[in-house]
Amino acid sequence: MQLISVAYGDGIGPEIMQSVLDIMQASGAKLKWEKVNIGESIYQQGIKTGIPDKAWESLIRTKVFLKAPITTPQGKGFRSLNVTIRKQLGLYANIRICRSYFPFISTKYPDMDLVIIRENEEDLYAGIEYQQTQDVVQCLKIISSSGSYRIVRFAYEYALSNQRKKITCFTKDNIMKKTDGLFRKVFEQIGEEYPSLEKEHWIIDIGAAKMACTPENFDVLVLPNLYGDILSDVAAQISGSVGMAGSANIGNQYAMFEAIHGSAPRRAGQNMANPSGLLQAAVMMLNYIGQNTPAEVIQNAWLKTLEDGLHTYDIYQKGVSHKQVSTKDFTQAVIQRLGKVPQKLKPAIYKETNKNIVSFNERKRHSSMKKTLVGVDVFIDDSQSSVEDIVNSIQAIDSGNLKLQSILSRGLDVWPNKPAHVLLSDHWQLRFLHSKKFEKIACKDI
Repeated sequence: MQLISVAYGDGIGPEIMQSVLDIMQASGAKLKWEKVNIGESIYQQGIKTGIPDKAWESLIRTKVFLKAPITTPQGKGFRSLNVTIRKQLGLYANIRICRSYFPFISTKYPDMDLVIIRENEEDLYAGIEYQQTQDVVQCLKIISSSGSYRIVRFAYEYALSNQRKKITCFTKDNIMKKTDGLFRKVFEQIGEEYPSLEKEHWIIDIGAAKMACTPENFDVLVLPNLYGDILSDVAAQISGSVGMAGSANIGNQYAMFEAIHGSAPRRAGQNMANPSGLLQAAVMMLNYIGQNTPAEVIQNAWLKTLEDGLHTYDIYQKGVSHKQVSTKDFTQAVIQRLGKVPQKLKPAIYKETNKNIVSFNERKRHSSMKKTLVGVDVFIDDSQSSVEDIVNSIQAIDSGNLKLQSILSRGLDVWPNKPAHVLLSDHWQLRFLHSKKFEKIACKDI
């Protein structure tokens, strides 16, 4: 019997969570759950993360968390509950399965069946921001070789264990040569160990366009955090509906499962909501804890319900759907079909290879790196001076062997060759180079 933590959430959360729990219980899944209180009511108590100590104690104890959508209050000071949980529990891998259920769910892409694996802790979502000057704020993009190694390895192993054939990496390494360049380099290096898988890389802009236009050409995608967040929503929507997709957040010891849609407070209490997204997350959870049989039974019953045209309002189509049903009626329809399989949609078959998706936490070891200190960057906050004023002030100072090489504003070179019509800010980067080489510094293994 597996003990899990369950959060009923806000808005439509309690309705769809009850639906999912009823279906899992009827399926014979060997589960016990304890309720945790998180979300809007906790934020209103002044807890900025939306999650109290008692909930943390439950998550640490059970290690498996099934979460309904929550509402984050608008305004300053409130932190994302999802980001907080992912970071605190080390849930570095986000998995979103986006497939078509055509012709029973409307989509332009009947052959779509892809998985997006998103790095979950780094990138711009590291949340490191600064007020540099009155005019300039900064958000740091953090990409580590260790973090990249871990998520890329996870993606390759996922592709193998789930009989996928191709894996695609999206980055913007033509512009962000260090950060995205590192992610792509790790993808290509690790890919050499997986000769049976087809591998490809796309620049994120054209890659996103191709995914939105021909998603059937993709299989498994691995992306840094921000790109993965955006494209997984796009993929879910073009497959039929964001409301149909579930999400898994996996770490070495803990895991969280959730629908990818929001709490939809306007629909709360109306017995209208579609529980499918959270149910798909629950199926992923059952596979994760090794209960493949009830996961398969539930998935096939759900597919049979879609196939029989019993649809909630959000996916109802006149001429395709047989009947528009409520949340409770949809739940009962799935329960009544437990043990049945779809006739037109591809039946689910889950194998033991899905049990406890392999996790990785190997810190990437580096060979000794030699660094040469050749200069220094100095940042100044000055809203009054012109470029010429700054240059004159610097040249009036005896800086010894340090010579001013360049000045940048907002990352744009403005001296010594000032481009025409450049918008200047109060944030200046001054680069000084030494006329001679500084000492060489050996970097120890990290």
